Amino acid sequence: MKIGILVTGHIDEPHFETYVGYAHMFQQLFHKADVEFEYDVFNVIDEQWPSAIDSCDAWLITGSACGVYENTPWMQTLKKWIIHIHEQGIPMVGICFGHQIIAQAFAGKVEKFSGGWAVGPHTYELNGVTLEGKTQITLNAVHQDQVIEKPSNATCVASSSFCENAILTYGDKILTVQAHPEFTSEYEQALLNMHKGKEIALDPSENALERMRNSPQIMDDLAVARWMARVLQGVS
Repeated sequence: MKIGILVTGHIDEPHFETYVGYAHMFQQLFHKADVEFEYDVFNVIDEQWPSAIDSCDAWLITGSACGVYENTPWMQTLKKWIIHIHEQGIPMVGICFGHQIIAQAFAGKVEKFSGGWAVGPHTYELNGVTLEGKTQITLNAVHQDQVIEKPSNATCVASSSFCENAILTYGDKILTVQAHPEFTSEYEQALLNMHKGKEIALDPSENALERMRNSPQIMDDLAVARWMARVLQGVS
């Protein structure tokens, strides 16, 4: 089956040679999880759009440094795509910015969280579901924006004391995740080292980097990738 990846941001140029881009990260993640798809990639942030809603079997919306409340023209178009994808019953996954803009498309509320930044590994309690026998999962996170109020048609299936609406489902066709299963620990550290004290707050960045160096955690990125794949395949 073919997955359409809607790219909503670009990685920093110093990291491009090693990590290529967000779409590549997802392709690598699924490959590591023993899931093989075909892909079409569309840089919607640059107004590159698919020819039709049904040109792919399922859709994945990436993360971005942008805020959904900026409501730029491409974001307005993307929200219309999200509604049409949903109306056609086509599976969809959203990660970080993707998680947020799907929520906003369905009248959820996204804001900068008053509690500040979530960076580094974060652990989330699963609500009403288990994932490969686990009742909690750990993923890399990089965000200050989050879904403050979930849409009425969304179910919260994972949360933490820092992020109430960490993973949302919309029936069995849409899964959205605030954290970044596609971010390896190496990329997370490179990102924080580059942006700490500038775009990303210094103290939480340094605390996260120290934790990652001194107390490496087992991540659940592959389990989440397989969950995402089941939703995209329509077998969740």
